[in-house]
Amino acid sequence: MSGTVTLVNPSTGQAFRDVVRAGIEEVDAVVARAKHVQRAWAGIAPVARADALRRFARVVEDHVEELAQLEVLNSGHPIESARWEASHVAQVLNFYAGAPERLSGQQIPVAGGLDVTFHEPYGVVGIIVPWNFPMTIASWGFAPALAAGNAVVLKPAELTPLTAIRLGELAVEAGLPEGLLAVVTGSGSVVGQRFVSHPDVRKVVFTGSTEVGVSVAAGCAQGLKPVTLELGGKSANVVFDDADLELAAAAAPGAVFDNAGQDCCARSRILVQRSVYDRFLELLEPAVAAWRVGDPALESTQMGPLISASHRASVEGFLEGANVAFRGSAPSGEGFWLAPTVVLAGRADRIAQEEVFGPVVAVLPFDDEADGIALANDTIYGLAGSIWTENLGRGIRVSRQIKSGVLSVNSHSSVRYWTPFGGMKASGLGRELGPDAAEHFTQTKNVFFATDAS
Repeated sequence: MSGTVTLVNPSTGQAFRDVVRAGIEEVDAVVARAKHVQRAWAGIAPVARADALRRFARVVEDHVEELAQLEVLNSGHPIESARWEASHVAQVLNFYAGAPERLSGQQIPVAGGLDVTFHEPYGVVGIIVPWNFPMTIASWGFAPALAAGNAVVLKPAELTPLTAIRLGELAVEAGLPEGLLAVVTGSGSVVGQRFVSHPDVRKVVFTGSTEVGVSVAAGCAQGLKPVTLELGGKSANVVFDDADLELAAAAAPGAVFDNAGQDCCARSRILVQRSVYDRFLELLEPAVAAWRVGDPALESTQMGPLISASHRASVEGFLEGANVAFRGSAPSGEGFWLAPTVVLAGRADRIAQEEVFGPVVAVLPFDDEADGIALANDTIYGLAGSIWTENLGRGIRVSRQIKSGVLSVNSHSSVRYWTPFGGMKASGLGRELGPDAAEHFTQTKNVFFATDAS
């Protein structure tokens, strides 16, 4: 073992538990066990895999409140959000429980015989999860991977491992073979890197920063293993002059301040057509003031603290010298609190280009449709975004021209487990979720059967 890491409650700043940091030897032992268990898991009837995943979903449903309370303690998520997240895990499991019996190959017409394809699992899949949405993002990987017949080794973030640990325990309680979904706690530089370099981990799924994602991809390339990357974002909330301004302004705080802005899909740039710029800001200010920041254990709370003192300092660094238009409110004292903040920014400003990952939004004007599209695309990222307009034609035109993987018109929706999710440009590689996710955890094998006599 490589020691322990001390967990801190972000609402109070108080340490409350130590968690083991695994070393390379422990990772190797877990991977060896997963490789052994996976062979039997892949060999059972598809209906049996489906039933096992449904049992797992039911057990998670029975423990929603426990999982939610862990997330409040460990991550500072508001309790209502945490309950939704725990229920979401069960829903994802239920959805992908339908996949084992639907991973159908093809019969391809050929001369002289029969040609068929099979979807075969990779074997052991390594999943590396960030600290901002520990439960949900983990399930986006492990549910379709298990459905496809793989074993999963899961590394949660060092700061927020508790719900992942508990989900691993619940999988065994539900009857999944021990070691099939193995949670390994520890540092990215040890556990995560070993997932990348281990020859028996045949695919890696990583969610985190673009900088680390590039390193993960480079390491996987050395081992010729596929990788799915869900990385950073600087998503635009584009408000045209024909939009319902009252609705757009009322919806804007939830699009960027949810989870204290610690969301790769956060609409951290609001781009407003110049002719309605002043009016939009007038409507936005009371909406920000009304955003409820406080004790995450209270059901009325909409936003909790940031994850750590160091992360709060990083977010505050973006505000040095910034033109702050107005702020909401937040508790003072213990805990890693920061009030929702609205900044008037220039196009080249750091705060308009880089991912802040906190409750800070930059507002910028644009002139016309072409200028709005160009401004929306003026970052290295391309994950999510929103378009507010009452003109259907404009909504279609603009959505086709903004280079982001997940867009909404007159909405801030980003993730549904039954639709694909993923980014363009520096926001990622590959897709998660949706009807084809389980297939992404398989390799296609082609087999030809000769029928002509030779």
